[in-house]
Amino acid sequence: MARQLHLALFVSHAGSHLAGWRLPEAEVGNALDIRYYQRLAEQAEAAKLDMLFVADKLALDDIHGGAFDAAVTWRPSGSPEPLALLSALSVLTTRIGLGATISTSYHQPYHVARQFATLDHFSAGRAAWNAVTSVNDGEARNFGLDEHLGHAERYTKASEFLDVVRTLWDTWENDALLVDKASGRYADASKLHYANHRGDWFKVRGPLNLPRPPQGHPVLIQAGVSPAFQSLAARNAEVVFPVQSTLEKARAFYREFKEQVVAAGRQPDDVKVLPGLYPIIADSDEQAHALAAELDERILPIAGLAFMSASMNYDLARHDPKAPVPDIRAHIRGSKGRFDVVIGNAIEAGWTLEQLGRWYASSLAFAKFIGSPQTVAEQIQQWFELEAADGFVVMPPYMPGGAERFLDQVVPELQRRGIFRIDYQGSTLREHLGLRTPVNRFRK
Repeated sequence: MARQLHLALFVSHAGSHLAGWRLPEAEVGNALDIRYYQRLAEQAEAAKLDMLFVADKLALDDIHGGAFDAAVTWRPSGSPEPLALLSALSVLTTRIGLGATISTSYHQPYHVARQFATLDHFSAGRAAWNAVTSVNDGEARNFGLDEHLGHAERYTKASEFLDVVRTLWDTWENDALLVDKASGRYADASKLHYANHRGDWFKVRGPLNLPRPPQGHPVLIQAGVSPAFQSLAARNAEVVFPVQSTLEKARAFYREFKEQVVAAGRQPDDVKVLPGLYPIIADSDEQAHALAAELDERILPIAGLAFMSASMNYDLARHDPKAPVPDIRAHIRGSKGRFDVVIGNAIEAGWTLEQLGRWYASSLAFAKFIGSPQTVAEQIQQWFELEAADGFVVMPPYMPGGAERFLDQVVPELQRRGIFRIDYQGSTLREHLGLRTPVNRFRK
């Protein structure tokens, strides 16, 4: 069977370009209005996308000099809690997958296993968990800690966290429920199991207090690019969301990461590589480039610098914004793999911090495809066919128009090219992505 392109929609209210919300046509109403997200979900489902993807942080981006005005520049009206949002959307949609971000650094495995099992039941098998390790001290301070865990520590903790959650999902065998009125047996106790996990970070007895999820395990997503991330994801992830800005770098990452997946004893197709994509679309290539220029003209450098400071867990406000970018790579304690590259490239280019802030605000270091619907579809097809990606997480620069342009104009072009589905062939997210159902570890 020919490879199938996979598409997820990055769910936001302000758009992913840090000045996208300033466009006259951008919507800046109530970011907590469920009807806005319902419309967006219905449009994405009508376009037959694989899933909705909800990112999250556990603090405002106040690392840059503690400035709250900069911290909320790109998200002016707040953002909903991901699982609450997707629980609502689970009953307002029928086929599209629902992916939510929950941190392994600031939650407990039992709670997370129960939350995603519930979402998978509510949605009849459409849930996905984006397991992140979080990035900064602001998040730590909201959970009783003074500073965020070190890079190596949080990945060690995440590895154990993932194992505990998946064990808990397996503590009920699929046929454990009997509900036999005649005998009075509600469940077969021989098919419920204790996790009995004792590790360096967690001690969890189990079993989970609800049946195994319809998908066996909700789909596991991980985002990042660092060596520690790749090692963990190669063993565990089923979808990865990396930052790749060029075709050449994306092809190299794809090839090397798939080799790590095989080395971990898995098949290459067991993990789908979906880098982020900024599509800037207009009726013609010329108009699209004009729109991209208009977006960039509205950027405030502080927006990019504040976002970077929070993501790196390093306060860029301590440096002169008009001075050359300093080499701070040894001091990055947050998202390291991504920003080692960003800072290195900026130093090589001779940029000032203000220039770097502007550049970062325009794309967050993701690939930008600019042009007509046909041009953007051509670029997507090129990345897909040259094995730079199995698909993309589509990150519209402004909302809702940026998303509508992609769903209404680019997706039909991809369908005409025969690389994206005309209709759903299954009902679960695993079926959309072509992923196998995990075998229950307790099954005899």
